[in-house]
Amino acid sequence: MNRQQRRARGQGAPTSTAPAVGGSLAEAVRHHRAGRLPEAEALYRQVLRAGPRHPDALHLLGVLLHQRGDHDQAAGLIGRAVALDGTRAEFHYNLGNAHAALGRLDEAARCFRTVVVLQPGHASAHTNLGSILTTLGQPDEGIACFRKAVASRPDRADGHYNLGNALARRWRLDEAIRSLRRAIALEPDADACNTLGNALRDCGRVEEACVAYDDALRLKPDDFALRSNRLLAENYRVGRAPEAMRRMAEAFGALAAARVPHPLADRPPGPPSGPIRVGLVSGDLRNHPVGYFLEDFLDKVDPARITFLAFPTDHAEDELTARIRPRFATWHPVAGLDDEAAARSIQASGVQILLDLSGHTAGNRLPVFAWRPAPVQAAWLGYFATTGLAEIDYVVTDPHVSPPGSSGEFVERTWPLPDIYYCFSVPAAAVEVSPLPARTSGSMTFGCFNTLAKINDAVVATWALLLRAVPGSRLMLKAAPLGDAAVCAALRARFAARGIAGDRLLLEGASSRAEYLRAYHRVDVALDPFPFPGGTTTFEALWMGVPVLTRTGDRFLSRVGETIMRNAGLADWLAEDEDDYVARADRLASNLDRLARLRGDLRARVLASPLFDAARFARHFEDAMSGMWAEWRAAAAGRYDAPR
Repeated sequence: MNRQQRRARGQGAPTSTAPAVGGSLAEAVRHHRAGRLPEAEALYRQVLRAGPRHPDALHLLGVLLHQRGDHDQAAGLIGRAVALDGTRAEFHYNLGNAHAALGRLDEAARCFRTVVVLQPGHASAHTNLGSILTTLGQPDEGIACFRKAVASRPDRADGHYNLGNALARRWRLDEAIRSLRRAIALEPDADACNTLGNALRDCGRVEEACVAYDDALRLKPDDFALRSNRLLAENYRVGRAPEAMRRMAEAFGALAAARVPHPLADRPPGPPSGPIRVGLVSGDLRNHPVGYFLEDFLDKVDPARITFLAFPTDHAEDELTARIRPRFATWHPVAGLDDEAAARSIQASGVQILLDLSGHTAGNRLPVFAWRPAPVQAAWLGYFATTGLAEIDYVVTDPHVSPPGSSGEFVERTWPLPDIYYCFSVPAAAVEVSPLPARTSGSMTFGCFNTLAKINDAVVATWALLLRAVPGSRLMLKAAPLGDAAVCAALRARFAARGIAGDRLLLEGASSRAEYLRAYHRVDVALDPFPFPGGTTTFEALWMGVPVLTRTGDRFLSRVGETIMRNAGLADWLAEDEDDYVARADRLASNLDRLARLRGDLRARVLASPLFDAARFARHFEDAMSGMWAEWRAAAAGRYDAPR
């Protein structure tokens, strides 16, 4: 999800000046307002030659240089103006803009704070201060600034947009949605519609989210990020045929290919010696599900067979980044580069197989793959459907998520690994498995820690049947948006419509990862949603000794729960349909002795299974990379008339 604050623009053509010196300053201002910057600059400098301490000329020349991109000189000139006359709000405002453009955020914040003291109703200063405070990790202070901007200028769409955006970042989704709708009513805008779609999706209102994304795409039909968000949202909808999903993805791929005038040149295969250079393109090489699946696996790969190269699409880093970064031969961020520049940079690294780890999730750089920066390109790990790009040769799967007959879902060729297509890392947070909570509470607690977008009406209906079938049982739901009281109330109302009283729902918001894992101490049995089951949450539940009831499905995405449970040796926790789901839950939850034994054994059991066996998975992954590379070499040998 791309959620960016919008800073108000710095002053462009000036709106007022002090009395002109010999008429030259007034004439300079007229040129400046008309966009004739060279003429305006010459006259500003003429004024300053006559009077070097003229604050208005210093300020306005600084504004002009800031407009032209010379922020350092601009800051120097406007700073001199401020030193001569510190009572002028616009001087401090434009000095703040120059500092912000130079990345001097603390200095910029001080300037904007001075502006709002001198001129409390300066909406743009409140907006810019809010954006900077948010960037500096003070989101609540930023929200307060955005509220002041809206109060000062309720007719400005950007104020409502920034407030809604900031509220969404803090998971105050109900307020965020209201602010974003107000922004769109004032000024229809693709970014605002997109952010509204994200907020609606995050609180589980997927159909409304799709409408918002469609509105955004009508305004910016060729925007790749919007198209990816729309594709991602489509995965949450019930009853979508895999073929329809493929057609939507193919439209994305066709647009990406149309933006590439000439793919990067192919190259001869070279001698078949040394490790294969495998590049990972991802914005999630950190505390994120992608990072959790990579950490232990990277440590087990044979460096004689594979050399990893990282191409992060985001500058965000944390302690997990620090742990995995040494396992890459190169760490070359492509954030900030356009698609062609990123592709050329990747090609120059000598990468042989390039893996996309994002699909259509946030921060993806799928259009880079349309440039063909690597001889072999594949999708793996971070997504669960086709990318739609013909330039991506393979999608890494397994026999359960892509059984025979499922190839029509994909533009890519499937490359199934023997057991499972990914492998989880042992969580860094040391949280022990607890005894079965039903033993002491006297009642069964079901749980689901998945995103609310997965909890569609069919899931609510099935879970309501289950709760009625198991007397006294409760359902614990944990997700970041559940820190919002309005979101909780809406969810309780959905269950109440199915006859489930609100006191049978335990709703909990975000927490640290250790506390998140510890929350499983209160759950006896985890429930998977459908058709979009859990992935990371299922691995975490099993690690915490909590079995997961899941369902079969008709595509890669909806078979993820099946591959996890079959590889865990828990096929009896796999339901065929909704009726079977409820019946199995009732039967499995009724035997507390069996549940208690399973809880005590489950961590050791999954640790020895393909789910956590990083060394086993690494061998399978190495074989897959070798196989892909061998196929390319065989094909390339004929093209270049080279010996095989």
